[in-house]
Order: sequence, then C-alpha cells, then structure tokens
Amino acid sequence: MDDFQDRVAFITGGASGIGLGIAKRLVAAGCKAAIADLREDHLEEAIGWFEEGQLGSRVFPVQLDVTNRARMAEAAEEVESKFGPVTILVNNAGVGVEGPLSEATYADWDFGIGVNLGGVINGIQTWIPRIRAHGRGGHVVNTASLAGLTPMPSWMAIYATAKSAVIALSEAIGDDLARDKIGVSVLCPGPIKSRIHELSRNKPEGYQPSPGFAAAAERLGHRQVSALWMEPEEVGDMVVDAIRNNKLYVITHGEWRDAMQQRHDRIMAATPTKVNPELIASLRPAARD
Repeated sequence: MDDFQDRVAFITGGASGIGLGIAKRLVAAGCKAAIADLREDHLEEAIGWFEEGQLGSRVFPVQLDVTNRARMAEAAEEVESKFGPVTILVNNAGVGVEGPLSEATYADWDFGIGVNLGGVINGIQTWIPRIRAHGRGGHVVNTASLAGLTPMPSWMAIYATAKSAVIALSEAIGDDLARDKIGVSVLCPGPIKSRIHELSRNKPEGYQPSPGFAAAAERLGHRQVSALWMEPEEVGDMVVDAIRNNKLYVITHGEWRDAMQQRHDRIMAATPTKVNPELIASLRPAARD
C-alpha cells in the first residue's frame, strides 16, 4: 500500500498506548482513523489530542467492547457511514491478564482468550467481508506479543496462549486475503509505554476474576512505566512501514532474540529429517477455481 491519503483505518484499543501510537502515525500518513476503545475516558483524551493538532475531523471515536460481536457490527456501520469504506483494520485491543495458573478459573480463561484472541477473530469476521466487497484491497494488522514467540512462565499462560494463536492466525490467513489484495501483518511488541497494566478498568462487564488473578491485576495496576520502554509512536512507525511494504512480522525488540532462537533450535532438533514428499502432496487441498 503506497498511498495512505484518505484511506480509512479502524483501530481497536486505539485510544491509548500502542493503538493510539498507530493511529497518530496513520493519520500523519494521510489516513482517516476510527478509534475504537472500551474506555470512554481514553477516547476523550485521544480525540482531544487530535483536536489540539487541528486533526479532529480525521478521527472518529467508537466506544467498543471487542468481545461484543453485535456492537462490532454496529460500529462497522457507524464508521462506514462517517468515513466510507475501511481499508486498514488494526486488531490491537488486548488485556494483560496474568495470575497463578493453579487458581485460574474458566472466567479467567474466557476473559483472556475472549479479548486477546476473540477480539481479533471478531474484527476479522466483521471487517474482512466489507474490505473484500469494496475491491480496493487493504491491510490487516493483528497485535500479538513477544510472549507468543518465547517460552513464558505459567503465570502468563493465558496471555501467551492467546498471543501465540494470534500469530498462527495471522500466518494462516495471508494466502486467502492476498487473492483480494489484502495484506497481513502481525505485531509482536515487547515493553511499550501503554496502559495495558490498567487491567482492573479494562475489562468487559460481568467478568469476575478469581482471587489470585484479581490480586495480580491489582499489583499490575501499580506497575510503573519505565523510561526504557518504547514509545507507542515508534511502534506506529513500524506498523506504517509494515503496511506500506506488506511485511508479515513486526517485532519491536531484539532483547529476546536469543530466547527465540533457542526455542526454534529446540523445535528443529526434535524434528525428524526423513520426509516423504508424497505425504505432503496428499494433504494439499484441491486447487480453487
């Protein structure tokens, strides 16, 4: 995608942190942006920033819980009515759910998987048919995490499970979307200056964490954002570059490179070297007309 001028982007979790950094850079590149977020206070702050820069007409706030499929569909109608067809979909909304695995309940799993993976699926199911329909092509960005590429402790099992799935999902859909000139990128960020630690305020209605996960959320809420962490706008620059050059992987930090390599080496060491090409051929689907 060479030309961003007046392209329309829909960005979940777009009112703070990584999502806002992406929104700022896409608008600077010429896009209009629908900024969707669960938090109305974050939406007000974000829109205020754009208005101060005389860019208020290029953004549209949308209050959205990404686990609510009916609301996602309503949001699609609202955004297209306001700005026209969306060509850039950024499934960025996420929650930093963590806690002792021995105390995890179905509610903890449903929350972490529902937002971090389900929100991406809901975005794809809602928006891809619309992007295909207008025929202008486009691009999908799914936010995963470095936690999906490196072995994580049990404390992070729910989060890592969802983020690993987002990576696999992004890899799997590329061939199908490419037929309609829709690119795919998966963003795997490390430590970014964001508000993902505000877990207790970033949850849909009805979710009641187990005591261990509630205590972890409370501790996470007091975590201090370090000056060493990456600025969200820098991530935004990486995402714009990935959309422009159709890059599949966007990885923000090199500090976990060795851990990623060690994991890959262990996988390759466990993989047999004997192969049967006929077996592979037998599993290929029939060619699509």
